[in-house]
Amino acid sequence: MVKFAKNGSDATSAAIKLARAYTGRDMIAICGDHPFFSVDDWFIGTTEMNSGIPKLIQDLTVKFRYNDIESLKQLFGQFPNRIACVILETATTQEPVNDYLRKVKATCEQQGAVLVFDEMITGFRWHLGGAQKYYGVTPHLSTFGKALGNGFAISALVGKRELMQLGGLDHDGERVFLLSTTHGAETHAMAAALATIRIYRECNVVAFLWRQGERLRKRVDQSISENRLQDHFEVIGLPCNLVFVTKDEHRNRSQAYRTLFLQELIRRGVLAPSFVVSFSHTDEDIDRTADAVHAALAVYRKALDQGISDYLQGRAVKPVNRRFN
Repeated sequence: MVKFAKNGSDATSAAIKLARAYTGRDMIAICGDHPFFSVDDWFIGTTEMNSGIPKLIQDLTVKFRYNDIESLKQLFGQFPNRIACVILETATTQEPVNDYLRKVKATCEQQGAVLVFDEMITGFRWHLGGAQKYYGVTPHLSTFGKALGNGFAISALVGKRELMQLGGLDHDGERVFLLSTTHGAETHAMAAALATIRIYRECNVVAFLWRQGERLRKRVDQSISENRLQDHFEVIGLPCNLVFVTKDEHRNRSQAYRTLFLQELIRRGVLAPSFVVSFSHTDEDIDRTADAVHAALAVYRKALDQGISDYLQGRAVKPVNRRFN
């Protein structure tokens, strides 16, 4: 069954509510290596921006590590019969190893917890059926968004009927107020989603994203080598969803060098907070981006050799998760 909403936080929070109603438990286990799940208290309370959220709520969410099945099992041992669900992105820049996702599902089922895959990003990039199709592991609940409507406001909570039906009227149990869709009667986003899925199928969009991402990665990796930046600039992730890492002269992650790189790209007419390609990016677009990256990395190299203060204009960008402005 599926329930449509307008943003990703609605879908993930609805999944949490269903899991709690279904299991009768109150705690949530989230992957601590994944950056964002919802604007709601159950997640934001775990971040640096937790002002206004009671500690009682914060304590109901605990963290495990990706690709570390023992860290998840330890939580179940520490909080027996308390954890309602486990939520994680199917993958990010880190790939599952040693049959990790299958082990997570088996652990959840052994412990009576609901498994939720957040596919807001991976869905429609890894595979049209989501990363769960790509890796061959189906969770109990899934959330989709972003590419689903190609920019239109739509998200989806998808899952097994025995769970999903608790959010509807066709059951004898206590009612679950799943979510409120103030603008739910607006249907052009639904039409956009149908059209998007049709284009994905007809034009083999996913394969295109992988191909263009690989084209960009090869060019950027070449520039990294030519500018002797192997220890300071890195492209990570699968070709369909590339991001970059910026490091300073001490090989530590650096917001200042990230800002410098963005600054030099903007000088050359390119906006690239990541290297995530889209279906609109032609070979010419990819090559033009790669040329801009090559020139920006040349400046990056000079800044490492001579000092960043001579090249960076203005203040460095700040991470989203921080306690003060």
